[in-house]
Amino acid sequence: MKTINYMKKVLLILSLSPLLAFASQDIHLDKAPVDVSNHESLQRGARTFVNYCLNCHSANYMRYNRLMEIGLTEKQIKDNLLLAGGKVGDTMTVAINKKDAMKWFGATPPDLSVEVRARGADWVYTYMRGFYRDNTRSTGWNNTVFDKVGMPHVLYELQGEQELNHETHQLELIKPGRLSVEEYDTLIGDLTNFMAYMAEPAKQQRNQLGWFVLLFLGVLLVLAYKLKKAYWKDIH
Repeated sequence: MKTINYMKKVLLILSLSPLLAFASQDIHLDKAPVDVSNHESLQRGARTFVNYCLNCHSANYMRYNRLMEIGLTEKQIKDNLLLAGGKVGDTMTVAINKKDAMKWFGATPPDLSVEVRARGADWVYTYMRGFYRDNTRSTGWNNTVFDKVGMPHVLYELQGEQELNHETHQLELIKPGRLSVEEYDTLIGDLTNFMAYMAEPAKQQRNQLGWFVLLFLGVLLVLAYKLKKAYWKDIH
């Protein structure tokens, strides 16, 4: 039953993806450096996700023990990522109360399990780098990708503060953060990479299996062709 409900939610989100893409077609999206075979990047992204995103957002369809597929040991997961205790087999739930979240942000923070599949990796990558100061907003922040977003910029200490030049429609860094622009872009690239992996953990294994199937069919085709030539050689 849980699997059926999960698939229904995924299909619903995917069915809305064209609408989301259409709504964002006038917004320039930067190319996200997604490479789910890069385990070091995925591990760094997982650390950032747990330390910053998991305070408000859940990932209810992702279990901690799947992080062993990207090279982490059970001990590393327990010591570094299970910050609130729990078991390695637990899902990435969040402790924030939905009523409090609604009061603070005006909406309940969405689950991020399949966010990349819903909006696209480029959208997430550009969004996380698109926050700027806006004193007309209750949070003090706005976003070039998601206008009037309710989410505050939780990584501003790392990125610094940007403002939007309304004449050029470009973001300008007015107060540097703890990271340089290049370092922050790398951090968000790793985070986006992990979210892409999290949205479809079995994708890499499925792709690898697909290549083996194609290789097998290729060998089978050669054998079938040779068999056909041997069978018909005395007839022509």
